[in-house]
Amino acid sequence: MKHTGKFWFGGWALAVWFVAASLLAGFPTAAQAAEKPIKIGFSMALTGGLAAGGKAALLAMQIWAEDVNKKGGLLGRPVELVFYDDQTKPANVPTIYTKLLDVDKVDFVVSPYGTNMTAPAMPIVMERKLTFISLFALAINEKFNYPYYFGSMPTGPKPYDDWSTGFFEVAAAQNPKPRTVALVGADAEYPVNALTGARKNIQKHGFRIVYDKRYPPATTDYTPIARAIKAVNPDIVYVASYPPDTVGMIKASKEVNLKPKIFGGGMVGLQFTPIQQNLGVALNGIVNYHTWVPEPTLMFPGIGDFFKKYKPRAVAEKLDPLGYYLPPLAYAYLEVLAQAIEATKSLDQKMVGEYIRKTEFSTIAGKIKFATNGEWAKSRMLMTQFQNIKSGDLEEFSKPGKMVVLSPEEFKSGKLIYPFQGWK
Repeated sequence: MKHTGKFWFGGWALAVWFVAASLLAGFPTAAQAAEKPIKIGFSMALTGGLAAGGKAALLAMQIWAEDVNKKGGLLGRPVELVFYDDQTKPANVPTIYTKLLDVDKVDFVVSPYGTNMTAPAMPIVMERKLTFISLFALAINEKFNYPYYFGSMPTGPKPYDDWSTGFFEVAAAQNPKPRTVALVGADAEYPVNALTGARKNIQKHGFRIVYDKRYPPATTDYTPIARAIKAVNPDIVYVASYPPDTVGMIKASKEVNLKPKIFGGGMVGLQFTPIQQNLGVALNGIVNYHTWVPEPTLMFPGIGDFFKKYKPRAVAEKLDPLGYYLPPLAYAYLEVLAQAIEATKSLDQKMVGEYIRKTEFSTIAGKIKFATNGEWAKSRMLMTQFQNIKSGDLEEFSKPGKMVVLSPEEFKSGKLIYPFQGWK
């Protein structure tokens, strides 16, 4: 069932309600219906800049709730997802989470999608001593050091560094070893964090930085940036960018024929199917981070069944039809919460949080165990290379051998094509 809210003004009082939806996920049995549901609340970017990812994540979460309810719910009670559109505006998040807790009376909250959207929820979570699992928030807890925060992003215990560790390890293993690096990224929170970690990895491997600049987030012409990088002729180009910048940097680099030995690294957007289709063969040779790809080394129990449910619904709802980036971990972060609730047989925030802290979880995204700072105890940030892309057709990206895993070693599925062969 759905509930919608409005903005309205009356006298001196202001009541603010966001256009919202509270959804009872799945179809509980008659026995379950007699039980009070366990409510899990969150905001999600359903409009605005992060909407494409937010909608795909929400679909995965709805599939999880349906799966749980078909099996009898949690603690014998149905699960209900209560969510509101934060419109990709951080300023909306505190009001939404306050409403979830004070008006909707949810039992648990989980985070929105993204670093910038999660940060504003943290003070509320901390004040109320809640267990809180985040969805793709890079290094949020570095500032807060909150003991009941847990991140779903598979970076590792040193999130700034771990984000690019695999990229520079792969580069350092090549023969002849590349020597010089160009760093470039948007002047915004995620790229700044990613570039901070990249500098540490560059120093660790003895590379030399020959270009290190940030561009305004509103930039639309990337050709001058690509020309400036080409002028210093780096062996490695590491880019930390959001989706529009990612496409712009690739097209500009192709235009000026920028041809380092390794190109890519921290480009958000190359994980999304529509962008992959848009760039097509221009992707070949790019090395970039990912969280899950259809390689044999990553076929965890349950992941195949999940995508059988996800894909037809995503196509019908005009979402990312493959959904490899966010959806598996959006499903998995709710799996972690559910397993902790069932194991403790409790809705007590501290009991559930303590259990999450000390336990290894089996999810459709693989094994998850958390370090003391709430990040993954061991990094599984994938470095992949696009290889043998011939057309950019949808089905091409659903096959193994197109996004080959180079790192970590235990999930490696192929070898780096080195040096970068240039643009097609």
